Amino acid sequence: MVSAETRLQEQIAFIVEIDRLKSIYRQSFLMDVSRKEDDAEHSWHIATMAVLLGEYANDRDLDLFRAVKMLLIHDIVEIDAGDVLAYDKEFDMGLDARERIAADRLFSILPPDQSSELRGLWEEFEVRKTPEAKFAMAMDRLQPVLQNYYTQGKSWKEHGITAGQVLRVNARIKEGSEELWEFVQEIIRDSVEKGYLLP
Repeated sequence: MVSAETRLQEQIAFIVEIDRLKSIYRQSFLMDVSRKEDDAEHSWHIATMAVLLGEYANDRDLDLFRAVKMLLIHDIVEIDAGDVLAYDKEFDMGLDARERIAADRLFSILPPDQSSELRGLWEEFEVRKTPEAKFAMAMDRLQPVLQNYYTQGKSWKEHGITAGQVLRVNARIKEGSEELWEFVQEIIRDSVEKGYLLP
């Protein structure tokens, strides 16, 4: 049996390790366009979005706290695997393997019960079978769309992204929320009209 002191040391070690998430920069810009956001900011933002937008989930009875926990830990693997542009399929090759190796290392820092729980939540998010995972994924995809819309397509323009690419990559939003998917489609149409996004 693990002592209380050892358990606390493992938990603190994990807390120290995930601080590195604050140094992993994403492709999306902050809405004030001052800089790109980091993974920790992204995770906090989408967890808050889930709390605010839970009423739009396809499954109104989902366990929102479970979805929020997924959102808080879903990108932890990027500490080792790095961030990948959602539209970059070539760079994406081998990402699953890199992320699994990262998950093995990172979650193993925790005490076994917490390691198992958080690794399970990460896996659940990745396969998107439960209502919680589907809604969490919807939040993860909605946020960069909002960031691009409110920065006049800053990241989309930087990477030459088209409306077709945005629709294809973000279509999984409808698995978690049909209402928010309708909203996103309107944002995409408006972005093309305003020149934020290539047709």
